Amino acid sequence: MKPYILVVEDEPPIQDLLSYNLESSGFEVAQAFDGEEALVAIAERLPDLVLLDWMLPHLSGIEVCRRLRRRPPTHRLPIIILTARTEEPDRLRGLDTGADDFIVKPFSVAEVIARTRAVLRRVRPAIDEPELEVGELKIDLGAHRVFRAGREVHLSPTEFRLLRHLMEHPGRVFSRAALLDAVWGINQEVELRTVDATVRRLRRALNAGGGADLLRTVRAEGYALQRPPQDADARPVDVGDAAG
Repeated sequence: MKPYILVVEDEPPIQDLLSYNLESSGFEVAQAFDGEEALVAIAERLPDLVLLDWMLPHLSGIEVCRRLRRRPPTHRLPIIILTARTEEPDRLRGLDTGADDFIVKPFSVAEVIARTRAVLRRVRPAIDEPELEVGELKIDLGAHRVFRAGREVHLSPTEFRLLRHLMEHPGRVFSRAALLDAVWGINQEVELRTVDATVRRLRRALNAGGGADLLRTVRAEGYALQRPPQDADARPVDVGDAAG
């Protein structure tokens, strides 16, 4: 799945330049033109990374970054700040606020794309890998095959996409709405209960050969993939609802 980038920039020429080149480089891109719009967009669909201009109308990029770092769902959301400020105190202020990187205007598009990929690799190392591996789970992305402890697990295309998304972010809890957007697509008319049904089927397939349940249901929040416990006899406690 393409990494989903939110570009927050109030100058349309820069916004269009960044969005066009990011899409051409294999990213999915959404746009926001001020700080308040950015917060709404992030609440509706959590991006993989935010390119955030410092000087924005209504709410500055620094304040947007500060608010995102205060909220548990976005506490670790990768953020790159774009700014015309060149003084060291400004750069330090941006980094102290919680930004992962800091790019000074004017910049080259190639630099922005390279920095974006670098930050994503730090927080999502599997992004450029032909295989994903979490504990005893392994996905061969090229062959479209899944294995658990050497046993092949046969999944439907939707179950495969769901597992891949969870394995790309092990331990991170995704709401049902976020999974709908990431796995089914934001424009698809699919009900939330479809996520529950797909998780049930995925869980059944992964657990068919025995072993700990790797899918965690978090009540009123959503689902996450957790690493298997070190003790093979220890089973994780599911704190979720019966729908999972």
